[in-house]
Amino acid sequence: MKRPSGGRGRELAGVAPLLDEITQSVLYDKVWERAELSKRDRSLITITCLIALNRDQAQGHMELGLENGLTVEEIGEAIAHIAFYAGWPVSVSAARKLKNIVDAKSERA
Repeated sequence: MKRPSGGRGRELAGVAPLLDEITQSVLYDKVWERAELSKRDRSLITITCLIALNRDQAQGHMELGLENGLTVEEIGEAIAHIAFYAGWPVSVSAARKLKNIVDAKSERA
């Protein structure tokens, strides 16, 4: 499984090699590769959890979610939906992250 954000988490291998190894071998090579859920569905679940927990990794997983078949509109809809469950501020922050992704793609095009 490809890591989100181009594998930026691997930079931590120098200071936390076991964390890097476990992340790759368990999370990405085993959990993400299970056939019971599609990568698209796993991305949507992961994105909403990271948004709800206000984690920085949400943006990288939004980018990966787009690669895994989610649309900007679907991610935006998920952000609006979880605002009522996770809170308005985290949803607004997530919408800004999604906008940054869209803006960056527009600049590259």
